[in-house]
Amino acid sequence: MSVPAPGALLEQQTHRPWPLPAGPWVMRQTWESLLFAHWPLPPDAVRPLVPASLPLDLLDGSAWVGIVPFKVRNSRPRALPTVPGAKDFLELNVRTYVTVEGKPGVYFFSLDAESVLAVLGGRTLYRLPYFQARMDRREENGWTVYYSSRARGEASLLARYRAAGDVFTAAPGTLDHFLTERYCLYTAGRSGRVWRVDIHHPPWRLLPAEAEFTRNTMAEAAGLALPATPPLLHLAPAQHVLIWPPRRSGTVTVTG
Repeated sequence: MSVPAPGALLEQQTHRPWPLPAGPWVMRQTWESLLFAHWPLPPDAVRPLVPASLPLDLLDGSAWVGIVPFKVRNSRPRALPTVPGAKDFLELNVRTYVTVEGKPGVYFFSLDAESVLAVLGGRTLYRLPYFQARMDRREENGWTVYYSSRARGEASLLARYRAAGDVFTAAPGTLDHFLTERYCLYTAGRSGRVWRVDIHHPPWRLLPAEAEFTRNTMAEAAGLALPATPPLLHLAPAQHVLIWPPRRSGTVTVTG
């Protein structure tokens, strides 16, 4: 798979909800074979697990929780070579959605990764709740089979998924757009101080998907009880991403 130059990615801005942040991006990655599996939950079930300084972003009165397995490829810092052990690795996120100062973003309950360096870097540099996990992904009869088991605790996933329709780009105002087109993530310290990490990528090219979950305790490990209803599923074959360093929310100057 060819990886576009950062300049080519930065030229695609018309889809963004706000301008690119000032200052240079510091990390680039490609995300492959990514599944978005989303469930609606009552806000009261999610609110106690998200820092009070991060307002929940609701749609039609529901909070949404996503479980997102994928593979990171070609992860590398800007102007530096790739780091052995942190270039290509599997990752699995549990997330919900928040909005701070009019900028909708992602809040992570957990991020599991097979790379020790990715876990250390995510915790140290980005203040994110990364965990070490034993992980595997393989292709089997047209399905992606994905396995993850956290090294400590009971958080695990065994699922398989595949595309079940044609590629589309989510239209603004739709649920598909609400759940996927997010251009930052948020963290908050014990004091309530909020940090934002901006990201940039082209619009998501999504496919409807089908999935079978043999085991899924990822949300339960975060204190969430998923409903018995089937999740809303999207598959994304690949996405190229640029990442900026964390900055205090409300202190970022943006450029046009």
